[in-house]
Amino acid sequence: MSTLQFKRSPRLAAPRPPGGEVHLEPPPEIPRTIPGNILMKLMPVVMVVAMLGMVVFMFTSGGALSRSPFFLMMPLMMMMSMVAMFAGGGGRGGGQKKAEMNEDRKDYLRYLGQMRDRAREAMIDQRAALEWVHPDPQALWSLATSRRMWERRQSDQDFLHLRVGRSSHRLATRLVPPQTGPVDELEPIATLALRRFVRAHSIVPDLPTQITLRGFAAVSMQGDRELTRGLARAMLAQLVTFHSPDDVLLAVATAGRVKQEWEWAKWLPHVQHPTLSDGIGQLRMMSGSLAQIEAWLDEELRDRQRFSRNATPPPDQPHVVIVIDDAEVTREEQIILEEGLVGVTLIDLSDSIGNLAARRGLRLVVEEERLGARSAGGVEWFGKPDRLSVVEAEALARKLSPYRVGTAAAEASEDEPLLSNPSLLELLGIPGDPMTFEVQQAWRPRPIRDRYRVPFGVGEYGQPVELDIKEAAMEGMGPHGLCIGATGSGKSEFLRTLVLGMMATHSSTTLNFVLVDFKGGATFLGLDKAPHVSAVITNLADEVTLVDRMKDALAGEMNRRQEALKNGGNFKNVWEYEKARENGADLDPLPALFIVVDEFSELLSAKPDFIDLFVAIGRLGRSLQMHMLLASQRLEEGKLRGLDSHLSYRIGLKTFSAAESRAAIGVPDAFELPSVPGGGYLKYDTSTLVRFKASYVSGPYRPAGIKQAAPGAAVVRADKRPQLFVPDFVELPAEPEPEPEVVEQPAQPAQPQTEEAVEPSELDVIVNRLVGQGPPAHEVWLPPLNEPNSLDTLLPNLNPTEDRGLSPVGFFGNAKLQVPIGIVDRPYEQRRDPLWADFSGASGHGVVVGGPQSGKSTVLRTLIMSLALTHTPEEVQFYCVDLGGGTLAGLAELPHVGGVAVARREPDKARRIVAELATLAAEREARFGELGVDSMADFRNRKRRGEITAEQDPFGDAFLVVDGWRAV
Repeated sequence: MSTLQFKRSPRLAAPRPPGGEVHLEPPPEIPRTIPGNILMKLMPVVMVVAMLGMVVFMFTSGGALSRSPFFLMMPLMMMMSMVAMFAGGGGRGGGQKKAEMNEDRKDYLRYLGQMRDRAREAMIDQRAALEWVHPDPQALWSLATSRRMWERRQSDQDFLHLRVGRSSHRLATRLVPPQTGPVDELEPIATLALRRFVRAHSIVPDLPTQITLRGFAAVSMQGDRELTRGLARAMLAQLVTFHSPDDVLLAVATAGRVKQEWEWAKWLPHVQHPTLSDGIGQLRMMSGSLAQIEAWLDEELRDRQRFSRNATPPPDQPHVVIVIDDAEVTREEQIILEEGLVGVTLIDLSDSIGNLAARRGLRLVVEEERLGARSAGGVEWFGKPDRLSVVEAEALARKLSPYRVGTAAAEASEDEPLLSNPSLLELLGIPGDPMTFEVQQAWRPRPIRDRYRVPFGVGEYGQPVELDIKEAAMEGMGPHGLCIGATGSGKSEFLRTLVLGMMATHSSTTLNFVLVDFKGGATFLGLDKAPHVSAVITNLADEVTLVDRMKDALAGEMNRRQEALKNGGNFKNVWEYEKARENGADLDPLPALFIVVDEFSELLSAKPDFIDLFVAIGRLGRSLQMHMLLASQRLEEGKLRGLDSHLSYRIGLKTFSAAESRAAIGVPDAFELPSVPGGGYLKYDTSTLVRFKASYVSGPYRPAGIKQAAPGAAVVRADKRPQLFVPDFVELPAEPEPEPEVVEQPAQPAQPQTEEAVEPSELDVIVNRLVGQGPPAHEVWLPPLNEPNSLDTLLPNLNPTEDRGLSPVGFFGNAKLQVPIGIVDRPYEQRRDPLWADFSGASGHGVVVGGPQSGKSTVLRTLIMSLALTHTPEEVQFYCVDLGGGTLAGLAELPHVGGVAVARREPDKARRIVAELATLAAEREARFGELGVDSMADFRNRKRRGEITAEQDPFGDAFLVVDGWRAV
C-alpha cells in the first residue's frame, strides 16, 4: 500500500474556556415596621370626638344658623380631610412601602435576567471549548486528513485525554451566592428566584467527559459486550485521530469470532509495527495471543519502569495501548504483572488481566444510558457512554491508512507538501492500482454531503483539498466558479485532474460534462471516451461560427431540463426530481451537468454576446443543476458584467500580475506563487483562502509499487503480485528467492517516440476503466454536418422483394411520394431530423435553388434515387433534361427513368422529352374527365385497385426533371 507523508503543523488554538467568578448581589430585604407614638394613635379619636361635640353644640344652641344646611359643611369638610390624610399616608406610609418593595423586586429579577444571559454565554463558551477538544466520535472522520489530524504532542496537557461520553459539569465561571441576613428578612419571591438561578446554572448538562490514559496502567470495561466494544472504538477513534503513530502505538489482542469486530483496525497506521515486516508489508500488531504482541513490542517495552502515577513518561518513546478482547492471556506476561509499565495502557474488554485494573487502573461499568466507575464503595455513575459502530470506525481507519509521519516530513521545510505529486486515486480514497480500479465500487451511491465533492490536490499541511460544486444551501461551495492561471501554471492539468476525479467518483447517471476548449483541444484530450461526456467542443478559435452552435446547444439544454421538470411533475429543481426518481417515480435520469470552459476570455472576445448565456446559466443553474467552471489565462473584469455575482468559488494559479491575482481571488498571493505547475489558491467564501498543489494525472502510468528509475539505475525484476491485506501475520517465504537479476542500464539520449511507443498516462488508464461502465450521457452537442449522410442511412435496411424489387421493407413511405433526401440540423433541440420531400399533395412540384457548386445536381440525383428505392417503375417515372454538366446521365439505366437528354449534345431529344410530357398531361386531363377521376390521389388509389388498367394509362406519377433551369 502506497503512503503519503503528513506534515504536522503548529496546533490551532482551541476556543478559550470561560473562567473566573461572578459574585451575585443579595435579594432585597423586607422593610421593618416601627411602632408608632401613643399620642399619634389617639389623635384621630380626639379629632372625631371634638368634631362630634361641635356638631351637637350647634344643634342644641337653638340659633338660626344651626338650622342652615351651609352650617353643616364645615364639620363634613373636616371629616373628609381627616379620612384623606390617613388614607393617603397619614398612617405612616404602609401603601408607599409596599410600592417601593414591588419596584425593588422588579429590579432584582431584572438583574437576575442579566446574570442568566451571562451564565448562558459562559455555558456556550464552555461547551464550544470542550467540543473542540473532544468532538463527537461520529464527527472524527471530518477531522481526519485535516490540519487538526495528529495535532497533540507528548508535551501537550491533553495528550492521551480521551473522551468516554457525556456528563454534567460545573459551570466554568463560578457563581458565588451572596452573604445575606436571615431568610425571613428577605423578599421571598426574589430569594426563591436567586435559589433557582444558582441551582439551574451552576451545572452544565451533556458536556463531553474524558479520562487520561497516562494515569492508568489498565482500563477495564464491564457490561454488555456490544456496548463496551462501541465505547472502546469511540475512545480509539479519538486516540488515532489526534495522536500520531510516532507518539502512540496500538495493538489488538483478539481471537475467535470476536476477531471480525476488530478487523477494521488493520488499516490504522498506529497498528503497523515501526520496524518489523511480514509477507505483505509492515507487520500489523494484531494477534490472538497477548504474549505474541508482547514479543513483537519487546524493544519498545524492554527498558520501561514499573507504573506509577507520579512517574515521568519516557521521553521520545511512544505510548503503547493494547486492546484485549477474548484473546489468549496466560497471566505470565510481563505487562500485566505487579504494577504494569510506564507508558503502557491495557484496555481490557474480557476481564483477562486479573487485578491490575483494580490496583493501578480504572474499572468502567457500561450500560445503555449510563456510564460509571467501580470502586471499593460500589459504582459511581457519572455520564452516558459514547458509541461508534464498526462501519464508522473502518471508514475512519481507511481514511487515515495512507498517511505516515516520517523523519523526512518532520524535518521538511514548510512548503514540502506543496512540492509533492499526490496520486489522484489516493486522494479519492480508492486503494489499489489504476489498472484494477473497481469502478462500480467507487460509483456507489454517495450521501448528499459528498455528492459533487471531490479532492483534487493537497494543502500546505498535507491534507486533501476538495472542491464541492453544490450550492451553498447544500453545504457546498457554489455551482459556478472561476479559474485563472498563466501559461505554465498547470491550468489545463488542473482541469483534467478535477474532471477525472469527478468521473471516477460519480456515475454517468449522476454527473455529465460538457468540455469546451476554445483554442486547440489538448486540455481535454482523452476524456471524450468516458461515458459521462455529453460533448467535447474544441478548435472554436478556428471556426468562430461554431460558437453560435454551442450557444444554441447549451440554451437548448436549459430548455430541455426545464421541460423535464415541468412534465415530470412541476418540480422546483432537479434535486426534487431526482429524489422522486429515487423513491420510485417513473422518470428518466437527469444528471447534473458540469460545463468546463477553457479560455473563456478569448471566447467572449470573439463573441461578446455569449456572456448573456453564461449569465442565464449562472442564474438558473442552481435549480437546473447546470454548473460552470470558467478558466482563462487572463482575467478582464469588464467582460464578466452580470456574471461575477454568480461565481461563488475562485481558483487562482500562478498569474501574470498581482492585479490579475487580486481580481481573481482578492489578494496578490497567486502572483507570488513559485513557478511550479499545479500550485494555487482556492477561495470559496469571503475569508477562506486555501493553498494547494493539484494532482498530476498526465504522467506515464506505473503499476503499483513500481517507480521510474533514474538513468543509470539498476533494474530489478521482482514478484509484484497483489496480495490480500489481512490483519494476521503472513509468513515470509520459507526459502530465499533467487538473487534478482540486476542489469545496469546506462543512460541513453532521449529518442523521439513513435505513436506506437507512447506510454499510457494515469488518465488514460482510469478513463479506459470507465468505458462501458455506465450508460452514455445525453448528447448536448451534435457536431456540424460537414460530411453528408449517404442515402442508405436515411432509409431502413434495403432488401430485394418479389413485388417491389430492392426496397426498404416495411418503410411507411413506400408508394406514397414521401421520401427523405437529407438531414435537418437542429442544435437547439439537440437532434437531427430527416428532410422530407412530399409530392403527394396538390402542389406536387419542387424547385432546387443554390449557387454554383452548391450541390443542386446532387439533390436531384438523391431525390430520384430515394423515390426509385421506395416506388416501383410502374408507380413513378422520371424524364430528365440536363442543361448543365451532364450529371443526370448516370441515371439513364435506372428502370424508373424514361429518358435522359443532355441538352448540349442532344437538343432534339430534350425537346421530344418535354413534348411527350406535355402530351401526357393533355391526354391525362382528358382521360380523367372520361373516367371520372377527381384528383391524382383518386387516380393512384383506383389504379392500385385495378380499376384503371395499364392500357388505359400506362404511366404512374411522371416527373420532368430539369437540371440547369437557368439555361432555358
